[in-house]
Amino acid sequence: MSTVNLTESVFEKTVLENEIVLVDFWAAWCGPCRMFAPVFEKASETHTDIVFAKVDTEAERSLAAQAGISSIPTLMAFRDGILVFSQPGALPGESLEQLITGIRGLDMDDVRAKVAARSAVS
Repeated sequence: MSTVNLTESVFEKTVLENEIVLVDFWAAWCGPCRMFAPVFEKASETHTDIVFAKVDTEAERSLAAQAGISSIPTLMAFRDGILVFSQPGALPGESLEQLITGIRGLDMDDVRAKVAARSAVS
């Protein structure tokens, strides 16, 4: 599966309706974004059960602001609708593969319990 472009109108639906979604926030003028794009695309072809999505921060300024993007590229990972990873910077292929393995291995019952505990505190 190749990458899909996300807009504000489909972002939430995409994140909530798929088990794992990786989102690359990028811009055409960004050199590190252009370097990361083929790494992200290659991983999308290897892991066809994961949604690999891109958000053009220039075209989707409101969505980028809602996501708190202050540096690009920024990679976010969602599992079962929960943000489980967010980090600026272009990852090398090996690091992206390690991240994917880690996301697949998450104990989501534990993650949900921690999210609930944090919500109860705030």
